[in-house]
Amino acid sequence: MRSSARITTLDDLRVHLQWAIELEHATLPPYLCALYSLDATRNLAAAEVISSVFAEEMLHLALAANLLNAVGGRPRLDTPELLPPHPRRLPHGDPSLELALLPFGPQALDMFLRIEQPAAAGAPAEGDRYETIGQFYAAIEQGLRDLCDRLGEHAVFTGDPARQVTGGFRHTAGRLHAIQDLDGALAAVAEIVEQGEGTSRGEVWDGDQDIFHPDRDEVAHYYRFQELKAGRRYQRGDTATSGPTGEAITVDFTAVRPMRPNPRLTDHPLGSPVRVAQDKFNHTYGTVLHLLDETFNGSPALLTVAIASMFQLKAQAQDLMGTPGGSGASTGPTFDYMPPEQRAWHAGGGRRIVALPNGPYLVYGGIPLRRKTKIVSAQGKAVTWKTGDPLPTEDTYALCRCGQSSNKPFCDGTHVRIGFDGSDAAPLKPYRELQHVHDGVGVSAQRVGELCIHAAFCFGRTRPIAKMLDDSQDSDVRSDIMSRIDHCPSGSYSYALERGGETIEADLPPAVSVLEEEDGLASALWVTGAVAVLRTDGTPIETRNRVTLCRCGHSANKPLCDGTHRAIGFREEAPEQ
Repeated sequence: MRSSARITTLDDLRVHLQWAIELEHATLPPYLCALYSLDATRNLAAAEVISSVFAEEMLHLALAANLLNAVGGRPRLDTPELLPPHPRRLPHGDPSLELALLPFGPQALDMFLRIEQPAAAGAPAEGDRYETIGQFYAAIEQGLRDLCDRLGEHAVFTGDPARQVTGGFRHTAGRLHAIQDLDGALAAVAEIVEQGEGTSRGEVWDGDQDIFHPDRDEVAHYYRFQELKAGRRYQRGDTATSGPTGEAITVDFTAVRPMRPNPRLTDHPLGSPVRVAQDKFNHTYGTVLHLLDETFNGSPALLTVAIASMFQLKAQAQDLMGTPGGSGASTGPTFDYMPPEQRAWHAGGGRRIVALPNGPYLVYGGIPLRRKTKIVSAQGKAVTWKTGDPLPTEDTYALCRCGQSSNKPFCDGTHVRIGFDGSDAAPLKPYRELQHVHDGVGVSAQRVGELCIHAAFCFGRTRPIAKMLDDSQDSDVRSDIMSRIDHCPSGSYSYALERGGETIEADLPPAVSVLEEEDGLASALWVTGAVAVLRTDGTPIETRNRVTLCRCGHSANKPLCDGTHRAIGFREEAPEQ
């Protein structure tokens, strides 16, 4: 006998909303495999349908996370429960429905139709072992209404409004909106169900315009797949019973990469090229889950970065699908969960900065972000830095590394569109092994040229520090040397009171400063306060009191700045405050 699993407490509601997140996510790997297997030039209709359904499933996942946050829960996305091995079933759904990783074709279409199957007229709400997704959300709607009737809306919607995520998704007319009360919650549930099943049971339309064909009304997910199966579109007057009777569409089941169903890591030995590529894909997918987890747990602005990271998956998956996998088929992505400790850039908790592969810097731990402007003399000599007001950030935020974001200093996902290459090149030897020492009287200057960003604080009014050391018996000259080194943002220069003595560092707080040099020239990101910085391969850069990171995208010393921003005239428009 099927269980209704009625929602009678707030804890019940939170559990079911986490199931909703897991349910919506469970559809993503099968849709992505089918989409990536397509030759879109010969299967445009199928590519449009699957990409639009995928985008809306992402929207549904986000709405489910907003719902859970609204009622005081904590969405969990970076967890093994989201990625059990395939084939698998929908979380807490009908065990007869099996989800598999398949190339596009009749078998995949039948699976998609089963996933999106509308509930029958009069079908009961089902909170567990549900026959259809609509019946599961009917149980959530029923629970929301009952709890608000018994406890009052203020007792149900106790979540922090700042954790609500809003914004648009590509390839969908749907909207991700904030949820703070019952009306907002019911609107979210309706959006999810209508896009999947139609505006009412038996109605094929979902109430939106077709995102790819604005002159047409859009049909719900189930009916989009029916169109592909029938090779014909729905037109006004068509019903679920009549099927589509409109214009013919072309679906070519031969224009598909022949991916082996449900590929597994164990199909290939450790260290083999295919296994390495599959691990790389899983690493990237783990990054996506991590970014989504951060997004819905206090850093909403990261949604753009998470979605951009998903686009990096396509090339990796299609490379796999072009690699022989045995029995006349190619291999493909496995969508195995990669634990955080196995991801190259994982560095535990606390304040840290991570350079994502070919992506932005992720800044963890609420590190303050501000602007600093170089002050120069009338003769154009560097004098000091002027600190501006703090820039508003979330606990975790992403800073542009490619140099082309339209929202500098923050990342907006442009790195994916332009194919940014953020490969590591910075030296790994410690400062003491690279430094050249120049002694003076009462001061010993140390310098590593590879770290210099040409901020020019090492020049006095008429000569560089190396020459100033000749007169360092003069306390004023010695003081000027020390002050200039203290202002060196990269730490290329440092000093001690004697050769081999303890390095004396300026007292700099943990912060990230967006540097601007003379004449509006945009410079590096100045990281101070001994904040840990990790390269894309997970190797930590030596932690020092100051380091400068490239943000123009052109340094030959990535992720460190090498001063190339000056050569290319890198600039930015300051974002509105």
